[in-house]
Amino acid sequence: MLVGRARHQASALANELRKLGATVIQIPFIEIRKPRSFKGLDSALTNLATYDWLILTSVNGVEALWERIATLRLTKAAIQHLQVAAIGPATRKAIEQRGRKVNVVPKEYVAESVVRSLRQRVQGKRVLLVRAKIARDVIPRELRKAGAEVDVVEAYETIAPQPSRARLRSLLQDPRRRPHLVTFTSSSTVRNFAALLGANKASIQGVGLASIGPVTSSTLRELGLRVDVEAAEFTIPGLVEAIRLANRPTRRRP
Repeated sequence: MLVGRARHQASALANELRKLGATVIQIPFIEIRKPRSFKGLDSALTNLATYDWLILTSVNGVEALWERIATLRLTKAAIQHLQVAAIGPATRKAIEQRGRKVNVVPKEYVAESVVRSLRQRVQGKRVLLVRAKIARDVIPRELRKAGAEVDVVEAYETIAPQPSRARLRSLLQDPRRRPHLVTFTSSSTVRNFAALLGANKASIQGVGLASIGPVTSSTLRELGLRVDVEAAEFTIPGLVEAIRLANRPTRRRP
């Protein structure tokens, strides 16, 4: 199986797949980088007293935010008045590890569910959304419709690692190492995979594609790629379970 998460995040998924007996190959489709400028984020952080809500949509966003808080030498008290929403359990855990309570985690770990959880709570409120440079605009668009004032700030950006291009193509051309399944944990991993693959989509013929959830699946289909496995719970454990079920031997009828 081929895991394409960012290098520093790939081990959790890879280890769980190995527990299923899989041989795991890791080629990152995504690399996390600091933004070209922290001007927007720094401005928001120095004016945190004017916000009512903080929304974080990834562990990467949490790490980038707290790193910047430390750089600016802000105290814990600077964010204690905020209501905090996290898109899912991994993001919540990352926030709580830094000593901050999370007030809202939606039932489904996608932007649309974040909106449903907050729509009735943000009218007339100022909301700070910390996210990647390129991301879906569902949250800010819909919360503004609900009467919130939403500031979106860039905390990091994702790129396709160029060294992965040759590694990926070499892997797919080698019949002895060619993966049976490729895993995708975000729309960014899908788009970068397609960029690394280039025009050579035929090279993945017969290779299964596994998605962490409906948004990632939608991006796969948008780019003309199949969805062979989709997680019912939009988390790494959910993806692993979906792969386990998809590969479970079927019993023959007597």
